[in-house]
Amino acid sequence: MNEATQAFIREHRNDDVRSLALKAHGQEDIDLPLALDQIAGWQTARRKLPSWAAVDGLRYPPHLSMEQCSSEQTALYKSRLVASLLAQVGGENVDDATVERLEDVTPAASFPSLVDLTGGFGVDFSFMARPFAKATYVERQPHLCALARHNFPLLNLTQAIVRQTDAETFLEQMAPATVIFLDPARRDTHGQRTFAIADCTPDASALKHLLVQKAQWVMLKLSPMLDWHKAVDDQQPYVRQVHIVAVGNECKELLLLLSRQGEEPLEVFCVNDEQRFAFVPSTSLDIHVAEPKAGDYLYEPNAAIMKAGCFAQLTSPFSLGAIGTNSHLFVAPHPVDDFPGRRFVINVVSSLNKKELRRALQGVTRANIAVRNFPLSAADLRRRLKLADGGDHYLFGTTTASGEHCLLVCTKV
Repeated sequence: MNEATQAFIREHRNDDVRSLALKAHGQEDIDLPLALDQIAGWQTARRKLPSWAAVDGLRYPPHLSMEQCSSEQTALYKSRLVASLLAQVGGENVDDATVERLEDVTPAASFPSLVDLTGGFGVDFSFMARPFAKATYVERQPHLCALARHNFPLLNLTQAIVRQTDAETFLEQMAPATVIFLDPARRDTHGQRTFAIADCTPDASALKHLLVQKAQWVMLKLSPMLDWHKAVDDQQPYVRQVHIVAVGNECKELLLLLSRQGEEPLEVFCVNDEQRFAFVPSTSLDIHVAEPKAGDYLYEPNAAIMKAGCFAQLTSPFSLGAIGTNSHLFVAPHPVDDFPGRRFVINVVSSLNKKELRRALQGVTRANIAVRNFPLSAADLRRRLKLADGGDHYLFGTTTASGEHCLLVCTKV
């Protein structure tokens, strides 16, 4: 990258990339495609990776890699998770000189080490690597390895080692590690999205026995579209924890923690921003049901809970009743401050009778509408009620445990 290109990037990094492509066309001293990639990458990082965007001199990959990389929020979650694993195995950070001395006389498993077998742009690696004495980034694409070698020193990752090879080859030859991280590519050879574990590269199910032999813990990052029950079955008998991670009430990642050690019951952790809920899966729990009443508090689970499907596990600790077994809405006469989701107060419970609906919606001209286990879609219900979108009223169309369709008119707490 020549000085003219660097100056162009500094001068225009807040400008619209498409407009720049037209204005700067024909300037021979500027590598325009490279400059536009860097400007677009920094603009994405400012939104998605603010701590990276604050570091001068970092270089960014083309658009697709930037869109596919983890956000800072999900990367931080993985870093805290990895740090907790390191604490469990009694790991202690050591400096680079100690690492070199230990490598001469001690097996690698004797000091904390991380191996990321699918490094990509290196976002997850950069956040997870900090507490480790040795951290190895593995990536088969040369241009991403070049970016990693440039960026890691700027991010103060002095313990990072970059290896350009494929995950399977490195895994077979590597020394034992404390933690292995694997994020299989979810696109096929034609660039189409894939979701099943067996269709991703590498196939984590085919490698699971070798993975747990090579590390005390393996963190497997999967598509949030996957059924977590099926994902767990594919990786058994090694799955110890499942983490369903949502940001802003949108599921972003499904993480499995694998180990050949321990026989504790499987734990599932549901995370949405600062909301946390953990449970041990059970098929023996019965869901408690309750009819909604005006004055009750209504509870709507967040996206991570919805993905986990742990509705029976919610009723007991929070003393809630499910409106219906398939409605996924809960009520209680009391407030629950730490419920993993949103909370409302029910002002009116109405049938779908026209006169009753007219009374229930008197004075309401706009509302936020959702449906749960209801014969109409939200759009159809809005058309039927002739209400504009938005405002302070929240309407839920649902079906009670007795099979009655009803409309809940609520305000948000």
